[in-house]
Amino acid sequence: MKKWLVMLLTSILILSSLSVALADNNGKGNAHGHHKHKKKFKLGVEVLLDEQKELIEGKSVGLITNPTGVDQNLVSIVDLLHNDPDVDLKALYGPEHGVRGSAQAGEYVEYYTDEETGLPVFSLYGSTKKPTPEMLEGIDVLLFDIQDVGTRFYTYIYTMAYAMEAAGENDIEFIVLDRPNPLGGEAVEGPVLDDEYSSFVGKYEIPLRHGMTVGELAKLFNEEFDIGANLTVVEMEKWKRDMYYDDTPLEWVLPSPNMPTLDTALVYPGAALIEGTNVSEGRGTTKPFELIGAPFINATELANELNGLELPGVDFRAASFTPSFSKHAGKLTHGVQIHVTDKEAFERVTTGLSLVKTIHDLYPEDFEFRAENSAGVSFFDLLIGNGWIRDAIEDGETVEEIEQKWQGDLREFNEVREDYLLY
Repeated sequence: MKKWLVMLLTSILILSSLSVALADNNGKGNAHGHHKHKKKFKLGVEVLLDEQKELIEGKSVGLITNPTGVDQNLVSIVDLLHNDPDVDLKALYGPEHGVRGSAQAGEYVEYYTDEETGLPVFSLYGSTKKPTPEMLEGIDVLLFDIQDVGTRFYTYIYTMAYAMEAAGENDIEFIVLDRPNPLGGEAVEGPVLDDEYSSFVGKYEIPLRHGMTVGELAKLFNEEFDIGANLTVVEMEKWKRDMYYDDTPLEWVLPSPNMPTLDTALVYPGAALIEGTNVSEGRGTTKPFELIGAPFINATELANELNGLELPGVDFRAASFTPSFSKHAGKLTHGVQIHVTDKEAFERVTTGLSLVKTIHDLYPEDFEFRAENSAGVSFFDLLIGNGWIRDAIEDGETVEEIEQKWQGDLREFNEVREDYLLY
């Protein structure tokens, strides 16, 4: 009997150690698998340094970047280039919020010296959106490496365009290190900008959600809008058009102080239209662009009204919040939180317009579009890219009627866009 027990215990021990070993191996396999996936996928900056360094070797390099300019291990491109003996990094150029991201929206950052590298940093925001010849003195090649969020009114793509113009005028090569469009590269939504409404929140005739990477946009801007820069795009490896940001092995780095998560970027193309009104877009909360409200709104009423529209891929939850800065700072504010339930089905621009129209219709006494400037243009017009949609909302047109009117322009843009897709 005892002998039988000993044999049984021994075989149990052998089996359990075998399963531990197997589990261990599996664990390693998985970790290794994820790592392998990481190795396969490459950002423009990684392709440049691993495979195409001859593009910058023996040249004085200027770099336009911000905190999103990192490799997959979250190392800044500033440090990667500065510490590379083959690269002569001469100057840094920062967009809105600066190279290390230390400035709030709209804050002007003047010339300063980067503490980490001792390199000069020039501002490409405020009075110098376009690099001056003095800023570019002694530079042979300009690199652009910034994460975009796939929306027409996000300003980094125009920082790129202005820098491309300056590079063309000063005989400097321009290289874009490509990054994913966080909203994928397939769907295109919203009205195409009317060129009379060109501004720093919409410089060219592209739709609100353009479905392109910065590299693709650079090629389109360069050709279609006659920038004529000596342009090279260093493409990513293993990025596919149907990939949202969370389908890549990349970590999310805040592209700007009010773009804290991928969820923010998902709602941004539509929800940010609220910026053109006296309703809070949630700046000064931990959920900018997901929380929308004003002191005069009844949260339950608004949520019910919006949910009644049965918009695809989204639910609205009655919510109250107190913004710490920006609109209605320090005041109890009521409205909704936008919860995206299906990012593929979710129609960002339709949802954004429905928000604006519903609040306009429910609270006609209190709701206002931002004031017009001397030319009769409201900030809402600059965001939406034309002057007629604001009129249509005030004249009681439905969102469907409004959307019908921009379909022709959108079809034309889609045909042009095809010529510039790299993936």
